[in-house]
Amino acid sequence: MRFGKNSFKSYEIGIEKEWMLSNGRSAFSGSTIIGANSRKYHSILVAALKSPDERYMILPKVCEKFILNETEYPLTTTKYKNEVIEGYKNLQSFSYDGIPEYTYFINGNMIKKRVFLQNKKNTAIIEYSVKANKDGGSLVLKPFLSFRDPGKVSKEENLKFEKKDLDDGFNLIPELKNDLNIRLFVSDGKVSSKKSTITDEVYYDVDKTTGDKYLDRYYVPGEFTVSIDKYTEKKFYLVCTLEDDKEFYPKEIIRKEEERIESLRNTFDDDRTLAKYLPISADHFIVDRDSIDSKTILAGYPWFLDWGRDTMISLTGLGMCTGRLDDTRDILKSFSIYEKNGLIPNMFPDFGQEPYYNTVDASLWYIHAVYMYLLYKNDKKELEFVKEELYQTIKNIIKFYIEGTDFSIKMDEDSLIMAGDGLDQVTWMDVRVNGIVVTPRHGKPVEINALWYNALKIASLLAEEFNDEEYKRYEDLAEKVKDSFNKKFWNEDEECLYDVVNDKESDPSIRPNQAWAISLPFTMLPREREIKVIDKIYDSLYTPFGLRSLSEDHKDYKPVYEGKLIDRDMAYHQGTVWSFPLGAFLSGYCKVHDYSEESIKFVDDALKEMEVHIEDQCLGGIAEIFDGTSPHNPRGCYNQAWGVGEMLRVYHECIRGNDKNLKQARKNIFNK
Repeated sequence: MRFGKNSFKSYEIGIEKEWMLSNGRSAFSGSTIIGANSRKYHSILVAALKSPDERYMILPKVCEKFILNETEYPLTTTKYKNEVIEGYKNLQSFSYDGIPEYTYFINGNMIKKRVFLQNKKNTAIIEYSVKANKDGGSLVLKPFLSFRDPGKVSKEENLKFEKKDLDDGFNLIPELKNDLNIRLFVSDGKVSSKKSTITDEVYYDVDKTTGDKYLDRYYVPGEFTVSIDKYTEKKFYLVCTLEDDKEFYPKEIIRKEEERIESLRNTFDDDRTLAKYLPISADHFIVDRDSIDSKTILAGYPWFLDWGRDTMISLTGLGMCTGRLDDTRDILKSFSIYEKNGLIPNMFPDFGQEPYYNTVDASLWYIHAVYMYLLYKNDKKELEFVKEELYQTIKNIIKFYIEGTDFSIKMDEDSLIMAGDGLDQVTWMDVRVNGIVVTPRHGKPVEINALWYNALKIASLLAEEFNDEEYKRYEDLAEKVKDSFNKKFWNEDEECLYDVVNDKESDPSIRPNQAWAISLPFTMLPREREIKVIDKIYDSLYTPFGLRSLSEDHKDYKPVYEGKLIDRDMAYHQGTVWSFPLGAFLSGYCKVHDYSEESIKFVDDALKEMEVHIEDQCLGGIAEIFDGTSPHNPRGCYNQAWGVGEMLRVYHECIRGNDKNLKQARKNIFNK
């Protein structure tokens, strides 16, 4: 991706596009294409001392200026409370191929800047390449530092460091964590100022729109100056690290990172935007979790940690479609270990603390993920791993969902699953604010019972394969679920499915949850009803960037997600567009049309529209949510795991034709 002057002809336009990097241990970097930090999360380095829970803002940015014949030309753009340093006016272009690159042009001088994170290390490197004209010049680098929660602005204590001056830079020890050493140095040039200062108030535009704190200050330990002689080219590096390595080899670190990114970009050997960039984005989410010594999946950047529901929904796309089956196996095994009363964790806390289990769907998605893993692995020998390590967890889930477990989760007399009560919010539409349950889906939610049937059919297949006499019970129960589901969930008036049913009423709200009743491997509706559901979703909920969480004609529909937290929470599942349910709709569309050429073209065209977004906000990623009405501005997390995972899955299974391989894999493994 390459962007020219039209993409940053003003400050306001320039901050619309963002980039991000990660290191495989939940440390990350990111900013806008003009180098202005428009969020408090933007940085050169947010470090992870423990992955993924303990993260700190370290190096928010480095301000650069080029000095030519005693005239100063700013490169970095910074918005302060009372002024804007307009470095973007000297920016010639910005490109992103998994690595961000800024190119500046000043009176015949070319300055290029690239940003890297070292994989598995808390180390950031900025590479500068300068080609000087007949006059030469010098580059002045002013680093901004803080030691704070990435989601909060700095207080006075976050800007206090014990500083030790070095020949090539500074050692900095934060007052709040005196066992941590931050090393900041350049490979060329000199320390031109050792004077420590505190900046004026920096202004975060995005945070201002959300009603959050939007003014911040940084600590400046000093300045670096690198001189460039006339008609020469010079490459040098600024390094910020928390590692205690005695020597650093920036060239070698960069070479390895370039090779790693190139390998990700070639995952599918396809030049289209989605195929090149979403595997890089997928890599951002698969990280180490230190507390369980395993891999996990972060739900979204910049603020979400790992959630069981999000992990299991996104795992097929992020882990399986990209060929990371070992990581997938590791994640499935880890979650199995922590199953409790038929529930898998919805969230892992830090060391020594109990996981949280407040979800009804994560366990059912877990069973689905195990099944998909077997199909993608396509190796009958892998059944032994499932039998030894995962099968008892699957049996426990089925047992407790039948008999009853926490959060009012229990099978009713009609064999359908009930869940939730009072203030409990256990489906993905889970907002509760000031004692208000915004989307009360207590009773029998449609997607939960679609997942329940799917889980029973998978459990039956496995039980039969393992000579477990329970297989007949699972199969018989699945048939009862199918019968009850068709009787109770079909809304004849709207020709689609109710969102929730219970003893008192059936909720006719048109929501995307019914899409999973079509897209899952094992479904219950006759074909003519499936087609009607797909048509209803398209007519009422479809947008190019996802599905509305509620139809526009509903009295509670809220089209725009902005303002203070309470206002955003009230809109979160009440009309806001979500990217990840689009995956269920698109694969369901192919399914009900038997993967016809016309249906595949429809899905391909839809993915091309999503590719516009992939090149338009967080480059290479997919936002969590969008406004319900046009122009569907992206909101929330700028890069969300299940949105990325579901688009990868649809691309791989529908466009690349992997659905045929999955059908064959089922025959190979289960002889069915």
